[in-house]
Amino acid sequence: MKAESWIFGITTIFVAVVAPVYWLLAGDPTGTSALVMTALLFGMVTLYLGFHASRMDPRPEDRKEGEIADGAGELGFFPPYSWWPLWCALALGVIVYGTALAAWWLVIIGFVIGAIMVCGFIFEYYRGEHAH
Repeated sequence: MKAESWIFGITTIFVAVVAPVYWLLAGDPTGTSALVMTALLFGMVTLYLGFHASRMDPRPEDRKEGEIADGAGELGFFPPYSWWPLWCALALGVIVYGTALAAWWLVIIGFVIGAIMVCGFIFEYYRGEHAH
């Protein structure tokens, strides 16, 4: 993770330098505040990655003497497919549509459907074809 922290650190410095230059040239408070917030968010990710990189064993790609074969093995669990994000997004769409129309009954229906869909999304791998 040291390489990632360096990439985010360089980007933080770049955006932190660009923000005041943008303020001086454009005088736009909206763009300047967006650049400042971007620099702060990149800085937060940099600190997180740097903190964890210093406390964990180096990965094969972080070591200078690391070989390709050192990274062999299981990389993690990758789900084959899922329909639940689609239904969760549709429930969110109902909530947003109800809010835009000020139809609070539609918002309540969207929250009820959304709660059911989020529960299905969370417990997707507890039953059925891909159960663990």
